[in-house]
Amino acid sequence: MSTATLHWGAFTEARFLREIWQRKPLLLRQAFPGFKPLLSRAQLFALAGQDDVESRLLQRAGRRWQLDHGPFSRKQLPPVEQRNWTLLVQGVNLHVDAAGDLLRQFRFIPDARLDDLMISWASEGGGVGPHQDAYDVFLLQAAGRRRWRIGPVEDATLQPGKPVKLLAKFTPEEDLILEPGDMLYLPPGWGHDGIAASGDCMTYSVGFRAPPQGELLKEVLWQLAEAQQGGAIYRDPPLRSGASPALLPAAMVRFAREAFSRLKPDAAMFENVLGLYLTTPKPQVWFESVETPAATLRRACRQTGCRLDRRSKMLYTAQALFLNGEKVDAALASSALLRQLADQQNLSAAQVQSASSAELAALADWCSIGWLQPGHERSAESSPE
Repeated sequence: MSTATLHWGAFTEARFLREIWQRKPLLLRQAFPGFKPLLSRAQLFALAGQDDVESRLLQRAGRRWQLDHGPFSRKQLPPVEQRNWTLLVQGVNLHVDAAGDLLRQFRFIPDARLDDLMISWASEGGGVGPHQDAYDVFLLQAAGRRRWRIGPVEDATLQPGKPVKLLAKFTPEEDLILEPGDMLYLPPGWGHDGIAASGDCMTYSVGFRAPPQGELLKEVLWQLAEAQQGGAIYRDPPLRSGASPALLPAAMVRFAREAFSRLKPDAAMFENVLGLYLTTPKPQVWFESVETPAATLRRACRQTGCRLDRRSKMLYTAQALFLNGEKVDAALASSALLRQLADQQNLSAAQVQSASSAELAALADWCSIGWLQPGHERSAESSPE
């Protein structure tokens, strides 16, 4: 298990949230003193070769950029001595327990905002070009040195014909060199351009999603539409023979408007939509079920506790619990024990022993489908699968 601990220096979590978060950048020198990469270069390259891992290869030759999507065999990656290339591996926390442990250092931000941990490896001169992101990000230097040029974006025009979204006009205000253990926070929309200042440069990006209203609205409308059962069937008003058969009937338009006007979502509906949406696993994620009898799983949880699988996402509201894109049974919606599981991401044996029969049955069921693992602590630090 990772023992890396975030050090705020002159800051505190409270001061950071009050003065910096989503307002302006902040450089924390030695935020993780003596930090060592969680994966070696070889392990990261091997991870990029897996079918269930999202990875990208970005190469630059002068003004020409080339983007390829993984998985990549080692032979498909350029030599490490070659300049100006970057390998980006998304969702490392879904595959490596130590990466998930590192993310726990950032749980002063709500879990609903957390996206993933991306690792970028770059040869000397490698980078992804000047760009801006629509989310908050912490950029932790894990190995080598990276030069960051950052500044507000006055003109968001993009360079035409590029495979990545590069700012056409970017005027940085600060020029920073990050060493291993240093970390840079950038709020949404802040321009940045990171270039590897040495070979074997590795940067960890902890991203916090900020979904736009339009995206959330689509989810709300989809859920509302799914909830509608049947309803009246459209019937034509008295028809007259006419010369305009292709004309869309005004009565049909009114019928559709009336159906829409009956949709009156309340706060619980929006909570439900967000809970399902934000806990739905990414497309590359799947869970391995086990054939262990339920009684054995219940006994294991009582004896050793249990913990959320590193790929699981669990959130709750005052009225509901959500796990991996599903709403937990209403009878357990107010369970204090299951809310503890969501907050702590694990339960001790003593906590499980206080579980009701319904709570224990839910824990065993989640273990059987791979959402939960018996054991309060991991037995050893894991390596990429």
